Amino acid sequence: MSLYAAYAGNLDARLMSRRAPHSPLRATGWLNGWRLTFGGENWGPPWSGGPDGGLPAGAASGAGADIPQGGGNGALATIVEDHFAQVFVALYDITPVDEESLDRWEGTGLDIYRRTRVRVHTLDGEESAWTYVLNTYEGGLPSARYLGEVADAAESAGAPHDYVMELRKRPC
Repeated sequence: MSLYAAYAGNLDARLMSRRAPHSPLRATGWLNGWRLTFGGENWGPPWSGGPDGGLPAGAASGAGADIPQGGGNGALATIVEDHFAQVFVALYDITPVDEESLDRWEGTGLDIYRRTRVRVHTLDGEESAWTYVLNTYEGGLPSARYLGEVADAAESAGAPHDYVMELRKRPC
């Protein structure tokens, strides 16, 4: 098994139990030196791609764990390096079959997200894990619905109240 660091919508353990049913939650922790942000500016109409920074032509509407359904939904969650920031994450022990499923869901084969290695700081020490990073520029605003889903997922995973409130106050 490999260790996956989930942020945004995948913080929700109920959601992850559907997307990766064989992969238990191990812990929560922090990505120090990373910042949660949004990218891609405007994804839509449903995965049409094109010059506006949308998804690649031919991307299926089920691709992308954190991609809101429908067109014109705004930017998608991602992380970028920032020495003065940190991102709350949930760590999952991912089985190979669930790993393949998550890759399809996140759209790695369509170059929507790519994997990167990260160091996660937990109460038990530091862990090496992988996570997904959006394969486009930083910028744009998420939809209000999507931002609410991200904040709800963080809250359900046990993120500190001030972290959740900062998410809820972000512009959308």
